[in-house]
Amino acid sequence: MYYPAIFTNALEGGYVVTFPDIPEAITQGNTFEEAIEMAEDVLLSCVEIYFSEDRKFPQNRALLENETAVSLPESVYLKILLHNTMIEQSISKVQLARLTNIRPPEIQRILTPTHNTKIDTIGRVFHTLGKQLQITII
Repeated sequence: MYYPAIFTNALEGGYVVTFPDIPEAITQGNTFEEAIEMAEDVLLSCVEIYFSEDRKFPQNRALLENETAVSLPESVYLKILLHNTMIEQSISKVQLARLTNIRPPEIQRILTPTHNTKIDTIGRVFHTLGKQLQITII
C-alpha cells in the first residue's frame, strides 16, 4: 500500500517531501533514501493524528507522472480502511466493542495503527460492520 508523494530538490540540498492528498504530511531528507524513510515516518504519524481526531484518512490512489510511491505497511492500511468504515457508518469505539463483544481496551489496540493485530481479528470486526475482508495477490 502506498501514497503519492512529491519529492522536490531543496535549496540547501536534499529533498522536501509533500503529499498532495495529506497536506499535514511534510518532511525532508538529505538523500533520496533518507527522504523516503522520513516520508514513511511522517505518513504513519499522520495516520495516527487522523485517527486521534476521528477524521477519515484519504484513500490511496494511482500515481501521477511527477509523484513517487511512499509505502505504508499493509496492516496499517487495513486499519485505515476499518477506521474510515467506522466513520462512514457513525460507529464509535464503544459501539464497536458492544457489537463485536470485544473489550474496549482491545478495540483501542485494534484501532492503534502501530499495534500488531491478527488479520483474523480485523476480518471479524469488518464482518460485524457488514463488510467482507478479501485478500488478493496481484
